Amino acid sequence: MGWGVRDVINGEVRSMICNRLQIRTFGCERESLSPSASASTCSYSSLTGIMDSTKVVENIYLLVIVTLISVLQNAFFAQKVERGCKSANTDTAGFERVSCANRNCMDAYPTFLAVMWCAGLCLNQAPAAFAGIIYLLVRQKYFIGYLGQTSQSTPGYLFGKRIISFLFLMCVVGIFNYLLAYYYSEDYKEYVQIITKASSALLLIP
Repeated sequence: MGWGVRDVINGEVRSMICNRLQIRTFGCERESLSPSASASTCSYSSLTGIMDSTKVVENIYLLVIVTLISVLQNAFFAQKVERGCKSANTDTAGFERVSCANRNCMDAYPTFLAVMWCAGLCLNQAPAAFAGIIYLLVRQKYFIGYLGQTSQSTPGYLFGKRIISFLFLMCVVGIFNYLLAYYYSEDYKEYVQIITKASSALLLIP
């Protein structure tokens, strides 16, 4: 009987030891798998971040292009002022005209950027960017016209006001549509985008 009890006890001890060894082995396997799991999690999160950034760029890249073109235009205006400053001793009236034209363009520039970006973000970037390109062309015409006579710049000034009014209206409509979607769950953004794309072509009418 003593040997039988001892065998039973030894068997139970062996089974306990085996169970502990299996638990430790399973724990080691989990620890060895955890770095790869964390690496896959990190790669997934980085991929998601790249996709989000790409989506953001897709929604604003037209506005960025128009903004960069406007920066180049500002550099052109500054170069004209610099040349006029060098010839100020011989042509004072010409320097005053180019300086006044540059100052008038710079005064309206922050307003143009604000309404163009707000219209592009709140509603649609395509018609906002198109209106921005038309505004830059009109701005160029205004600047060149001002170098000749003041009356020659009047059409460009009035046309520029029309474009800024159109962009401001886009901002108001975009914000109003967002409030409707937020409070009443009624989103008319697709219909409004179609209307704005069609109406932006009317800006070409002098």
